Amino acid sequence: MSAAKRRLALIAFGGNALLSERQKGTQEEQIENAEQAARLMASVVRKGYELIIVHGNGPQVGNLLIQQEAAAEHISSYSLDICDAMTEGSMGYMLERALVNEFRRHSVDKEATTVVTMVLVDKNDPAFAKPTKPVGPFYTADRAENLISEKNWTMVEDAGRGWRKVVASPKPIDIVPKWIISDLVRAGRIVIAAGGGGIPVILNPNGLYEGVEAVIDKDYASSLIAREIGVDLFIILTAVDRVCADFGKPTQRDLPVLPVSEARRLLGEGQFPPGSMGPKIRAAVEFIEAGGKEVLITDAAHLRSALLGRSGTRIVKDARAQEGA
Repeated sequence: MSAAKRRLALIAFGGNALLSERQKGTQEEQIENAEQAARLMASVVRKGYELIIVHGNGPQVGNLLIQQEAAAEHISSYSLDICDAMTEGSMGYMLERALVNEFRRHSVDKEATTVVTMVLVDKNDPAFAKPTKPVGPFYTADRAENLISEKNWTMVEDAGRGWRKVVASPKPIDIVPKWIISDLVRAGRIVIAAGGGGIPVILNPNGLYEGVEAVIDKDYASSLIAREIGVDLFIILTAVDRVCADFGKPTQRDLPVLPVSEARRLLGEGQFPPGSMGPKIRAAVEFIEAGGKEVLITDAAHLRSALLGRSGTRIVKDARAQEGA
């Protein structure tokens, strides 16, 4: 099948796919996890899709910030936007190498590349007025007081475990290298982009890009890329095989097909919490309402069967849901 006729897919998954909570965080563990992820990504390509991959980086950035704090007396630390870029590069390299090797094993002529991605946010986004996203290590009260004074950080006390830095989580409004990503994927390359939601930048008063200390939700960034480039299928990998209503209650029910109007209604009822499924459903709704065709939400173990329509939750336009009923 020629690249011009192949469909485009974007798949988003969390940073815990390369570093789970049960692991120590060694390089060897992350490389092994990248190889497992590569086998999964290759299965999407074999279904006839050109592919964009967006990964999370929460555990990786957290570890990098802890390393910086441990060496603070000897080496100056980097700001959060630079740390994002560092993990985009390192994680992209591990995934890129694993993907290329996976295709070489099966004699498939396919290339992958990583695009370290700046993502524009609004400097007047209300999130900057009230930072809520915790990042990095826990600090003693004395160390926190010094950091507040020296670096003007916003810090909060966390349930007796210590003090922690909090940053804003603004909504993404533009993907700076989106045409580079589009050109690469349409040329048949697998593109790893916007790792961790991308590097947050604003436009300063001179109209130039400037990095800011913030965290962009990777699902919102993924949805924006999917909309801008016009992918056919937006896949969100999460911890459950299907989205459910009344999750954890006796009335829990699976939602194999979720019309966008129903998704909005359930969001309004608080069915999908902000800290878990909420951003994924909102990202899916934004994609569909902007003209996207289909969003598939499932876990890694069920992705292959979900691509065949046997598992997962498909979020679609209302008319499509009625046709499939």
